[in-house]
Amino acid sequence: MKKIQKIFQYAYIVFAVLFIYDAITKWSEDRNGAFISLALSALAVFMFFFRKRFSRKFDDHNKS
Repeated sequence: MKKIQKIFQYAYIVFAVLFIYDAITKWSEDRNGAFISLALSALAVFMFFFRKRFSRKFDDHNKS
């Protein structure tokens, strides 16, 4: 179970990179679509750090 959570945690970073790539390719032709992709990449990075912090907090709670 813990290994699956780690995989999904790092999947957020993969999605962030994909959304940034998508924003770069859309930038010259569709700025609104590029801004949406940038917002989604920022959300994915936020979710990565949120899940990492929550997982660490959960592990510390189980150890004590």
